[in-house]
Amino acid sequence: MIIIPAVDIKEGKCVRLLQGRMEETTHYSDDPVKMAQRWESQGAALIHVIDLDGAFAKQVKNLQTIRDILAGINVPIQVGGGIRDLNTIEMYVNAGVSKVIIGSEALYNPGLVKDACQQFQGKIVVGIDARDGMVAVEGWSRTSETRAIDLAKEFESCGVAAINFTDIHRDGMQTGPNIEETAALADAVSIPIVASGGVSTIQDIKNLLEIENKGVTGVITGRALYEGSLDLKEAIGISK
Repeated sequence: MIIIPAVDIKEGKCVRLLQGRMEETTHYSDDPVKMAQRWESQGAALIHVIDLDGAFAKQVKNLQTIRDILAGINVPIQVGGGIRDLNTIEMYVNAGVSKVIIGSEALYNPGLVKDACQQFQGKIVVGIDARDGMVAVEGWSRTSETRAIDLAKEFESCGVAAINFTDIHRDGMQTGPNIEETAALADAVSIPIVASGGVSTIQDIKNLLEIENKGVTGVITGRALYEGSLDLKEAIGISK
Protein backbone atom coordinates (compact mmCIF):
# COMPACT_ATOMS: atom_id res chain seq x y z
CA MET A 1 0.00 0.00 0.00
CA ILE A 2 1.46 3.32 -1.07
CA ILE A 3 1.51 6.30 1.34
CA ILE A 4 0.74 9.49 -0.60
CA PRO A 5 1.45 12.89 1.00
CA ALA A 6 -0.93 15.70 0.07
CA VAL A 7 0.12 19.17 -1.04
CA ASP A 8 -3.01 21.32 -1.20
CA ILE A 9 -2.58 24.71 -2.86
CA LYS A 10 -4.56 27.86 -2.11
CA GLU A 11 -3.39 31.15 -3.60
CA GLY A 12 0.01 29.63 -4.26
CA LYS A 13 0.51 28.49 -0.66
CA CYS A 14 0.43 25.07 0.96
CA VAL A 15 -2.61 24.70 3.22
CA ARG A 16 -5.08 22.16 4.60
CA LEU A 17 -8.80 22.65 4.90
CA LEU A 18 -11.02 21.25 7.63
CA GLN A 19 -13.74 19.10 6.05
CA GLY A 20 -13.25 21.01 2.79
CA ARG A 21 -14.28 24.40 4.17
CA MET A 22 -12.32 27.30 2.68
CA GLU A 23 -12.95 29.34 5.83
CA GLU A 24 -11.30 26.58 7.92
CA THR A 25 -7.82 26.91 6.42
CA THR A 26 -4.55 26.04 8.14
CA HIS A 27 -1.53 27.56 6.45
CA TYR A 28 1.57 25.35 6.50
CA SER A 29 4.00 26.84 4.00
CA ASP A 30 4.46 29.66 1.53
CA ASP A 31 6.37 27.24 -0.69
CA PRO A 32 4.49 24.14 -1.90
CA VAL A 33 7.55 23.09 -3.90
CA LYS A 34 9.63 22.78 -0.74
CA MET A 35 6.87 20.74 0.89
CA ALA A 36 6.80 18.36 -2.07
CA GLN A 37 10.59 18.11 -1.92
CA ARG A 38 10.38 17.35 1.80
CA TRP A 39 8.02 14.44 1.23
CA GLU A 40 10.10 13.17 -1.67
CA SER A 41 13.22 13.23 0.53
CA GLN A 42 11.38 11.10 3.11
CA GLY A 43 10.59 8.41 0.57
CA ALA A 44 7.26 9.37 -1.03
CA ALA A 45 6.76 7.61 -4.35
CA LEU A 46 3.81 9.81 -5.38
CA ILE A 47 2.62 13.29 -4.34
CA HIS A 48 -1.07 14.26 -4.27
CA VAL A 49 -1.47 17.88 -5.43
CA ILE A 50 -4.81 19.68 -5.25
CA ASP A 51 -5.62 23.09 -6.73
CA LEU A 52 -8.13 24.15 -4.06
CA ASP A 53 -8.90 27.46 -5.75
CA GLY A 54 -9.52 25.51 -8.94
CA ALA A 55 -11.92 23.13 -7.20
CA PHE A 56 -14.11 26.03 -6.11
CA ALA A 57 -13.70 28.11 -9.29
CA LYS A 58 -14.27 25.06 -11.56
CA GLN A 59 -11.15 25.90 -13.55
CA VAL A 60 -7.39 25.68 -13.09
CA LYS A 61 -6.06 28.42 -10.81
CA ASN A 62 -2.61 27.35 -9.58
CA LEU A 63 -1.01 26.08 -12.76
CA GLN A 64 2.32 27.82 -12.29
CA THR A 65 2.75 26.42 -8.80
CA ILE A 66 1.99 22.94 -10.12
CA ARG A 67 4.52 23.42 -12.91
CA ASP A 68 7.08 24.50 -10.28
CA ILE A 69 6.42 21.34 -8.27
CA LEU A 70 6.89 19.22 -11.39
CA ALA A 71 10.20 20.96 -12.06
CA GLY A 72 11.33 20.67 -8.45
CA ILE A 73 10.90 16.95 -7.75
CA ASN A 74 11.66 13.66 -9.43
CA VAL A 75 8.73 11.55 -8.21
CA PRO A 76 5.37 11.53 -10.01
CA ILE A 77 2.44 13.69 -8.96
CA GLN A 78 -1.30 13.36 -9.33
CA VAL A 79 -3.31 16.55 -9.70
CA GLY A 80 -6.93 17.42 -9.02
CA GLY A 81 -9.11 20.50 -8.64
CA GLY A 82 -11.11 22.27 -11.34
CA ILE A 83 -10.59 19.63 -14.02
CA ARG A 84 -13.69 19.79 -16.20
CA ASP A 85 -12.67 18.93 -19.77
CA LEU A 86 -10.30 16.94 -21.97
CA ASN A 87 -8.25 20.02 -22.86
CA THR A 88 -7.31 20.56 -19.21
CA ILE A 89 -6.43 16.89 -18.81
CA GLU A 90 -4.27 17.04 -21.93
CA MET A 91 -2.52 20.16 -20.67
CA TYR A 92 -1.62 18.46 -17.40
CA VAL A 93 -0.50 15.24 -19.07
CA ASN A 94 1.67 17.21 -21.50
CA ALA A 95 3.13 19.14 -18.54
CA GLY A 96 4.29 15.87 -17.02
CA VAL A 97 1.55 15.07 -14.51
CA SER A 98 1.38 11.31 -13.92
CA LYS A 99 -2.29 11.03 -12.91
CA VAL A 100 -5.16 13.47 -13.38
CA ILE A 101 -8.05 13.38 -10.90
CA ILE A 102 -11.58 14.00 -12.10
CA GLY A 103 -13.84 14.87 -9.18
CA SER A 104 -17.14 16.73 -9.50
CA GLU A 105 -17.29 16.23 -13.24
CA ALA A 106 -17.32 12.46 -12.73
CA LEU A 107 -20.81 12.91 -11.28
CA TYR A 108 -22.05 15.54 -13.72
CA ASN A 109 -20.46 14.11 -16.85
CA PRO A 110 -19.40 10.46 -16.51
CA GLY A 111 -18.81 10.41 -20.26
CA LEU A 112 -15.81 12.68 -19.71
CA VAL A 113 -14.20 10.04 -17.50
CA LYS A 114 -14.79 7.35 -20.09
CA ASP A 115 -13.46 9.49 -22.95
CA ALA A 116 -10.44 10.54 -20.88
CA CYS A 117 -9.64 6.92 -20.00
CA GLN A 118 -9.57 6.06 -23.69
CA GLN A 119 -7.46 9.05 -24.65
CA PHE A 120 -5.09 9.00 -21.67
CA GLN A 121 -4.82 5.36 -20.72
CA GLY A 122 -3.66 4.65 -17.19
CA LYS A 123 -3.63 8.32 -16.25
CA ILE A 124 -7.18 8.97 -15.04
CA VAL A 125 -8.17 8.80 -11.37
CA VAL A 126 -11.72 9.43 -10.19
CA GLY A 127 -12.05 11.37 -6.94
CA ILE A 128 -15.17 10.36 -5.02
CA ASP A 129 -15.83 12.39 -1.91
CA ALA A 130 -18.69 11.24 0.30
CA ARG A 131 -20.77 12.73 3.06
CA ASP A 132 -22.81 10.03 4.82
CA GLY A 133 -22.25 7.75 1.84
CA MET A 134 -23.52 10.29 -0.71
CA VAL A 135 -21.29 11.97 -3.31
CA ALA A 136 -20.31 15.56 -2.51
CA VAL A 137 -19.12 17.91 -5.24
CA GLU A 138 -17.94 21.46 -6.00
CA GLY A 139 -15.32 21.61 -3.29
CA TRP A 140 -17.69 19.60 -1.07
CA SER A 141 -20.12 22.53 -1.00
CA ARG A 142 -22.98 20.41 -2.40
CA THR A 143 -24.11 16.90 -1.51
CA SER A 144 -25.78 14.98 -4.31
CA GLU A 145 -28.38 12.22 -4.18
CA THR A 146 -25.98 9.69 -5.71
CA ARG A 147 -24.40 6.99 -3.56
CA ALA A 148 -20.62 6.84 -3.70
CA ILE A 149 -20.72 3.12 -4.45
CA ASP A 150 -23.13 3.62 -7.35
CA LEU A 151 -20.90 6.28 -8.91
CA ALA A 152 -17.85 4.02 -8.55
CA LYS A 153 -19.68 1.18 -10.30
CA GLU A 154 -20.34 3.53 -13.25
CA PHE A 155 -16.62 3.38 -14.09
CA GLU A 156 -16.02 -0.31 -13.47
CA SER A 157 -14.94 -1.25 -16.97
CA CYS A 158 -13.60 1.93 -18.56
CA GLY A 159 -9.97 1.82 -17.42
CA VAL A 160 -9.90 4.15 -14.41
CA ALA A 161 -6.48 3.81 -12.76
CA ALA A 162 -7.81 4.29 -9.23
CA ILE A 163 -10.57 5.84 -7.15
CA ASN A 164 -9.53 8.30 -4.46
CA PHE A 165 -12.20 7.91 -1.79
CA THR A 166 -12.60 10.57 0.88
CA ASP A 167 -15.00 10.50 3.81
CA ILE A 168 -15.59 14.22 4.31
CA HIS A 169 -16.60 13.91 7.96
CA ARG A 170 -13.14 12.48 8.67
CA ASP A 171 -11.11 14.86 6.51
CA GLY A 172 -8.68 16.96 8.50
CA MET A 173 -10.25 15.78 11.74
CA GLN A 174 -7.54 13.21 12.56
CA THR A 175 -10.18 10.82 13.89
CA GLY A 176 -9.09 7.84 11.83
CA PRO A 177 -10.20 6.87 8.31
CA ASN A 178 -13.61 5.35 7.68
CA ILE A 179 -12.45 1.75 7.40
CA GLU A 180 -15.96 0.34 7.00
CA GLU A 181 -16.98 2.61 4.10
CA THR A 182 -13.62 2.25 2.40
CA ALA A 183 -13.78 -1.54 2.62
CA ALA A 184 -17.37 -1.55 1.32
CA LEU A 185 -16.35 0.51 -1.71
CA ALA A 186 -13.34 -1.71 -2.38
CA ASP A 187 -15.59 -4.78 -2.17
CA ALA A 188 -18.09 -3.25 -4.61
CA VAL A 189 -15.67 -2.59 -7.49
CA SER A 190 -12.49 -4.05 -8.95
CA ILE A 191 -10.91 -0.60 -9.39
CA PRO A 192 -8.05 0.06 -6.94
CA ILE A 193 -9.15 2.27 -4.03
CA VAL A 194 -7.00 4.96 -2.42
CA ALA A 195 -8.27 5.96 1.02
CA SER A 196 -8.31 9.55 2.22
CA GLY A 197 -9.58 11.52 5.18
CA GLY A 198 -8.98 11.12 8.88
CA VAL A 199 -5.53 9.53 8.99
CA SER A 200 -3.89 10.60 12.22
CA THR A 201 -1.43 7.99 13.50
CA ILE A 202 0.56 4.94 12.50
CA GLN A 203 -2.29 2.82 13.88
CA ASP A 204 -4.56 4.24 11.17
CA ILE A 205 -2.09 3.00 8.56
CA LYS A 206 -2.07 -0.42 10.21
CA ASN A 207 -5.89 -0.47 10.18
CA LEU A 208 -5.92 0.31 6.46
CA LEU A 209 -3.33 -2.38 5.78
CA GLU A 210 -5.85 -4.89 7.13
CA ILE A 211 -8.16 -4.12 4.17
CA GLU A 212 -5.40 -3.91 1.58
CA ASN A 213 -6.40 -7.35 0.30
CA LYS A 214 -9.81 -5.95 -0.67
CA GLY A 215 -8.13 -3.64 -3.18
CA VAL A 216 -7.13 -0.65 -1.06
CA THR A 217 -3.85 0.18 -2.73
CA GLY A 218 -2.97 3.52 -1.13
CA VAL A 219 -3.74 6.22 1.38
CA ILE A 220 -3.54 9.99 1.04
CA THR A 221 -2.54 11.88 4.16
CA GLY A 222 -1.99 15.56 4.81
CA ARG A 223 -2.66 17.20 8.17
CA ALA A 224 -1.20 14.28 10.16
CA LEU A 225 2.12 14.68 8.33
CA TYR A 226 2.18 18.45 8.63
CA GLU A 227 1.36 18.42 12.32
CA GLY A 228 3.70 15.55 13.15
CA SER A 229 1.27 12.92 14.46
CA LEU A 230 2.30 10.62 11.60
CA ASP A 231 5.87 10.02 10.46
CA LEU A 232 6.06 9.46 6.71
CA LYS A 233 9.17 7.28 6.82
CA GLU A 234 7.62 5.04 9.48
CA ALA A 235 4.34 4.78 7.54
CA ILE A 236 6.16 3.86 4.33
CA GLY A 237 8.26 1.35 6.25
CA ILE A 238 5.33 -0.65 7.59
CA SER A 239 3.35 -0.48 4.35
CA LYS A 240 5.97 -2.19 2.21
